[in-house]
Amino acid sequence: MPGTLAHERPILTQFKELGLSESILRAVEREDYSTPTPIQEQAIPVLLTGRDLVGLAQTGTGKTAAFTLPTLQMIEGLQGPPHPKTCRALIVAPTRELVAQIVQSVRTYSRFTKLSVTSVVGGVRPGPQIKALSRGVDVLVATPGRLLDHMATGALTLRDVRTVVLDEADQMMDMGFIPAIRKIMRALPENRQTLLFSATMPKEVRALAADFLHDPEEISVARVGKPVEAINHKVIHVPGAEKRAVVADLLKAEDVGQAIVFTRTKRGADRVCEYLEKAGLRAGALHGNKSQGQRDRTLGGFRNGKLKILVATDIAARGIDVDDVSHVINYELPNVPESYVHRIGRTARAGKGGIAIALCDRGEVGLLRDIEKLIKADIPAEGEVPEGVPARASRPRNGNGPVRARRRPNGNGAPKQGRPAGGRPNGERSNGSRPDGGQPRNGKPGGNGQRQSKQGGNGQRRRRPQQQGAAAG
Repeated sequence: MPGTLAHERPILTQFKELGLSESILRAVEREDYSTPTPIQEQAIPVLLTGRDLVGLAQTGTGKTAAFTLPTLQMIEGLQGPPHPKTCRALIVAPTRELVAQIVQSVRTYSRFTKLSVTSVVGGVRPGPQIKALSRGVDVLVATPGRLLDHMATGALTLRDVRTVVLDEADQMMDMGFIPAIRKIMRALPENRQTLLFSATMPKEVRALAADFLHDPEEISVARVGKPVEAINHKVIHVPGAEKRAVVADLLKAEDVGQAIVFTRTKRGADRVCEYLEKAGLRAGALHGNKSQGQRDRTLGGFRNGKLKILVATDIAARGIDVDDVSHVINYELPNVPESYVHRIGRTARAGKGGIAIALCDRGEVGLLRDIEKLIKADIPAEGEVPEGVPARASRPRNGNGPVRARRRPNGNGAPKQGRPAGGRPNGERSNGSRPDGGQPRNGKPGGNGQRQSKQGGNGQRRRRPQQQGAAAG
């Protein structure tokens, strides 16, 4: 993409040099921030000019402030209140947790203004959201599914949007949201500023930027896929049956402050959490099967220190911003190598160091090799590497060893784009619901995740006649 290279811009070392308004600078100073991060010092001056931007930065580097501060300043310069059922700035994020984090940041940085902010997410009653939208809002932060719901019912129109931000665009791609994002983008006015922030830039996200951004500036402050340098990595080779005991021993160490343990599946998160609680550790589980109230209470307990350990699926890989996370433990390695970078980015925040430990069984060695290839580094290992492991990454299912990746034809035998091979990303969305908690796209209830069986006239399930020679039962 065209744009000025980062090294051609002057280096700015203080927020007061970035051209921000007095009210926003007061809020920044109230948070004791004086020196912007690299993505902030490079992005904010560009965004204040009104130009479109693609921002590439590793997780935990201050991307939220990079787009929030200039967006708030833009809205400050507008006359009058927002019209009913409209918003002036729209920020779209993939998960409810990330939406809540962004809303908190917007409120923090706008405390000395009269600007309004609200969120729109699934998993909660739509009534209060509709009431808030009816008055009009300056900044709307939303997950894609529920946003489309309100647009479809007429509770919201995007005609007045001046700035739109797509945050964590690569995760929205992984979660299958790219068609929804394209529909949202087509509903926006032509005369707008568009910002796309992402930690990685797969082809589908780059195509999205090419279709909806106009002559964007591209800023990359670190090699894509590179983890934070302040993180100390380690992998422990251990049989899968021994992982829970190893995790409990690791978390009982004196140097562990707060820790996040990542699993691939929701059921796995519950099982690990239960084991840790029986071992005398304060732990809470966070995944897509929890209600919004449960998720809020768990996150609140983790943020205020009442919970020492959070056991989570990748729903939390980019939506948790807690400064005191000392350890991230990958109980199971992710199917997608980039997810490793996002997971471990929950530690070493706010200038602190952190420790990332990965537990790797025989079926995950291929995934470990993919991760090392992505970060271009060998992770120091403990334990013996199993012999005869596959040369390429297999895709473990539920942590029980390798399975063959299912391939969906797209004309050339390649896996369907927009999802990692092997089906649903990281075990989420098994109940037929959208990742943001809204209703399934086809409008049918998800139920308990089981397929609807065809019923005969007497209400019994139809059985196919057994083929000759097949085993009965």
